[in-house]
Amino acid sequence: MTECVDEDLARAPRDRNRHPPRALTSAGSGGGKSPARCREWGGGLRVRMWRLAPPVAVGWTASRVRRGEGAARGPLSLTGIDFRVLLLRRDRSNRKGQRWRALSSAGVHMAKRKKASSSETRGHKRPRQEDTDESGAEPDEGILPHLPSGSSSCSELTSGEVGIIESIQLKNFMCHSMLGPFQFGSNVNFVVGNNGSGKSAVLTALIVGLGGKATTTNRGSSLKVFVKDGESSADVSITLRNQGRDAFKPDVYGDSIVVSQHINADGSRSYKLKSKSGTLISCKKEELVAILDHFNIQVDNPVSVLTQEMSKHFLQSKNEGDKYKFFMKATQLEQMKDDYSYIMKTKENTSLQIEQGVEHLQKLKQHYVEKKEHYRTIGFVNEMRNYLEELKNKMAWAVVSEAEEEIKPIQESISLEEGRTHKYVQKLNEWQVKVNEAEEKYKTIQDQLKKIHEEAQLFQPQCVSLKSDLQAKRRAYNEAEVLYNRFRTELRRLEKDDIQLRKRIEELKNSAEHVSDPEKLERQRKITWLKEQLKTFSDQETVIGQQLQQFQQAIYKYKEEHSRLKREVLEVKQVLDAKQRQLKELHGSKTNRLKRFGQHMPALLEAIDEAFGQGRFKQKPVGPLGAYLHLKDAELTLAVEACLKSLLQAFCCDNHNDERILQALMLRYCSSGIRPQIIVNRFRNEVYDVRRRAVYHPEFPSVLTALEIDNAVVTNCLIDMRSIETILLIKSSCVARKVMQCNGPPKNCREAFTAEGDQVFERRYYSSDITRPRFLSKDVDVEISLLENEVENKKAQLLTLQEHLRSIENEIRQNENYLNQHRQHQKELQIKLRRTDVEIMDLKNVEEHQSVDIATLVDEAQENKNKMETVKEDMQKQRVIMEELKNNLRAAEHKLEEIKDKIHQVEEIAGPVKDELNQVDSEMEKCKRHWQHYEEKQKQHLASINTQKELLASKEKKLTEKIAQAMQIYPERIEVDRTVKSLDAEMNRLREKINSEADRHGNRDEIIKEFVEAKEKYEDAEGKVKNLKKFIKLLDEIMTQRYKTYQQFRRCLTLRCKFYFDFLLHQRGYFGKMSFDHKNETLSITVQPGEGDKAALNDMRSLSGGERSFSTVCFILSLWSITESPFRCLDEFDVYMDMVNRRISMDMMLKMADSQRHRQFILLTPQSMSSLPTSRLIRILRMQDPERGQTTLNFQNRRQEQEDD
Repeated sequence: MTECVDEDLARAPRDRNRHPPRALTSAGSGGGKSPARCREWGGGLRVRMWRLAPPVAVGWTASRVRRGEGAARGPLSLTGIDFRVLLLRRDRSNRKGQRWRALSSAGVHMAKRKKASSSETRGHKRPRQEDTDESGAEPDEGILPHLPSGSSSCSELTSGEVGIIESIQLKNFMCHSMLGPFQFGSNVNFVVGNNGSGKSAVLTALIVGLGGKATTTNRGSSLKVFVKDGESSADVSITLRNQGRDAFKPDVYGDSIVVSQHINADGSRSYKLKSKSGTLISCKKEELVAILDHFNIQVDNPVSVLTQEMSKHFLQSKNEGDKYKFFMKATQLEQMKDDYSYIMKTKENTSLQIEQGVEHLQKLKQHYVEKKEHYRTIGFVNEMRNYLEELKNKMAWAVVSEAEEEIKPIQESISLEEGRTHKYVQKLNEWQVKVNEAEEKYKTIQDQLKKIHEEAQLFQPQCVSLKSDLQAKRRAYNEAEVLYNRFRTELRRLEKDDIQLRKRIEELKNSAEHVSDPEKLERQRKITWLKEQLKTFSDQETVIGQQLQQFQQAIYKYKEEHSRLKREVLEVKQVLDAKQRQLKELHGSKTNRLKRFGQHMPALLEAIDEAFGQGRFKQKPVGPLGAYLHLKDAELTLAVEACLKSLLQAFCCDNHNDERILQALMLRYCSSGIRPQIIVNRFRNEVYDVRRRAVYHPEFPSVLTALEIDNAVVTNCLIDMRSIETILLIKSSCVARKVMQCNGPPKNCREAFTAEGDQVFERRYYSSDITRPRFLSKDVDVEISLLENEVENKKAQLLTLQEHLRSIENEIRQNENYLNQHRQHQKELQIKLRRTDVEIMDLKNVEEHQSVDIATLVDEAQENKNKMETVKEDMQKQRVIMEELKNNLRAAEHKLEEIKDKIHQVEEIAGPVKDELNQVDSEMEKCKRHWQHYEEKQKQHLASINTQKELLASKEKKLTEKIAQAMQIYPERIEVDRTVKSLDAEMNRLREKINSEADRHGNRDEIIKEFVEAKEKYEDAEGKVKNLKKFIKLLDEIMTQRYKTYQQFRRCLTLRCKFYFDFLLHQRGYFGKMSFDHKNETLSITVQPGEGDKAALNDMRSLSGGERSFSTVCFILSLWSITESPFRCLDEFDVYMDMVNRRISMDMMLKMADSQRHRQFILLTPQSMSSLPTSRLIRILRMQDPERGQTTLNFQNRRQEQEDD
């Protein structure tokens, strides 16, 4: 039999209007908490057992087990037999509200618990006469002196500390848009107002707001009827006081608890429990139920909250059975009676199932006997099994010994490698010294070479000037020489013509006497005319040739301009397209930053995520790298982009297989021209340690320190690909030149970038072709605005270039037309020249002697001679000019040669210095390579040590695990001299022997297991059946005692109610009698007003309305005196009273309220209450009649005094 703490009860579903169990208390202890205990019997039966205590206050109830809501909700079975034996009751302590307890007990301590239950019951009973009469006879009046004459509460609370209502506020509740907030006093509160002003709505909201059902209010069957027409929801907010030593979680809620309830139009509702400061604490109904239970608030008890409908149904009913039901319901005796009936019915069902369990027990006994006989027939191989266990123990510690042997060489290797570390450090220091010396020497020679260059630069302006002068003089001399040669050519032609003319004249003179025929003279004149025509045509051809050359040169010039413009237009178009794409990407990046890296990027990254989710990548590729970069200084954005360039769009893969998969994805999503670069580099979660080779400058950051990088893989990739730890970022180009080139770059600095994106080396400077950042800028709107302006400028530039291009094309076409026309004219002239020449030759070849005009030829010869003289004079003049220009040219050449000789002398001096500088530079690079070599070796060496340490840590961890496993097998270490392999082989042989024995005799373990199981089942079932029988017997005794206690308790409450009723009637001078008939369940009330015959009591039906109302008030006050709750609410209690009865009733209520200041009274009445005495304990809340269109109901406080502390 096993005892356990039962937790099922805490998980049991609860009725919405019933207080849940806060704690399971020990017998006879109002506030002490002791866990419920249970006993388990075989087959899944769980019967909960608690010590029993007598009722010490009103409020008994059972769990909702009979409705299928109990803690033990599932069937309780004993080898197939169902049991349901969960018997609970709810008991109330002095001040802590309801407590749940069970009414069952069983187990080995059953007798002791029974004795404790009896003693505790006697300890809580008030000494009085035994009375088990159920006939409804009048109780013995001798008991009355033993009843208290004041308040009925078992213990006085401090004045209004916990549970009373501080305020209530309604919104869209019933027909009211807004009511409240109402601030209630801690003692007496009168809510005054005419019908329709919202008094009953406040009372209804109090029931609903504290978790009551809609049916409890008698105003509807669903919560949705409380939502105002036309609204989607209603809200109720109630503030409960939470002060004093009995406060509920005061450290959480504070001095007040705000219960807010939101009711939807569909009838659903939700809770919010807030502290005094407005902090939301919980939204669970269970928390609210726990609060109500702690404060002993019962919203479904008509004594706590009595509505008009409940009053009409019970109090004003003429049926005596309704009054009795009201009494039973108010004192919760009705619920207690139902619980007893249910327990007895459950007990009968359990007894029937026990009988069935006895039959099943016989079958278990027979099965147990059979297994016992079978168990006796098998033999034992204990020695082999014991030896096998010893081998297992040795095997466990042999594994530990081998693991220790594996660790030893690793430890020795680590010690050896750590001893060699200083050698690498020594080598690094040696080469670092050599690098420093080489750098110092390099700087010295560089300074020397710089001075030489500066000296050479002094001759450069003079050299350039002399070159320009020499070129001008050479050009003038060449032009003069061309003109001279032209004169000489012309002279030679004239001399040749002169010879021909003289020869022809001589011929004509010799044959002049023979020439007399007029026909010859005509031929001669025609030849002369044809020659003139030939000369004219020749001159025209020369002019046309010159014009053709001019047109060809113009066309060539225009075509060159056309090609240049065409290239420029293409470049502008490309730039415009790129800027438009960039503008589109910037617009897209406002919603998705990744679109800055290309419109394809979001789709590509989504495909990468999908492929990684499918397990296609070993490591998810990282990229684009620029998406992980964040600049600390926005002014360096262009510098970083100029430095990293295409790396910003690149991706990094862990291995080549991942690279191939990523390339396939890029083929699908990226065009070939914009496919990002893929870098393969093993992923590491830690950033490289670059402290020894990084550049540090007190004023300027490196690219590495200027960036905040989200991923260590990205950082390592940029270090490997771009050496960002060695690149400085300097905003000013002048400062960058000074830092990098004047005194040499800082240590470990390779290059620098300016804010304009210019790249600065030690001896070189490159301007950036990037004018604006594209990927890393933060102010996207500004970038878009600037880019839009650039796009507009480029469009305007493109339009201008296109117009100019069309103009050039027109010029080309016009000149080509002119060229074609002149070529055609040239062809026509050439034809005319050939024809004229042929005609002249034909005339000259005529056999007849023709006379020649000798005079004409003589004139022509003289003219030709004159031309020769003129050309000779021009040649002479031109020769003089040529000589002068030649002398000037030689002087300029001589001056230039002198300057060149000086420069050459300086260069000859700089040559060896340059050679020495190159040699030192090579030596410096060699030293750096050696230093880097040893640095890499040291890294590898340290990495090897770390790898071995990691391996050692892994081995030691495994060793620890193996030691822990071995200690679990056998806690004391065993020194083993055998190997694991030999032990395993022997264990296998031993197992084979044991298995062969098992095959021969049957499976020993199964036989033993079946025997033990059969024995345990039988003994367990036998013990449980016995215990159940004891439990049923004990339950009979307990229930008999309990029922007697119930009758005594009911009699006590009846006497107290009668006593208070008589006492209250007597204050008005009335006499009355309450007659309880518990057998027939009726309650008759008779009252004699005034000083009439005390024996002649009248039924309440014969009383006037005011007298009946006064009697009803006395009845209610009597019930108030015997029940507990922090507040009482009563709706229109004086509706039928006259002024006298109203005053007396009011005095009684005020007197009771004054004697019970720890309780709160909320009384609703249509009367003005102007006659009430002035008291700081009384607060009147006056409701105003709602006006037309009014959405908020105001209320006035008759007295402005604040409620007492």
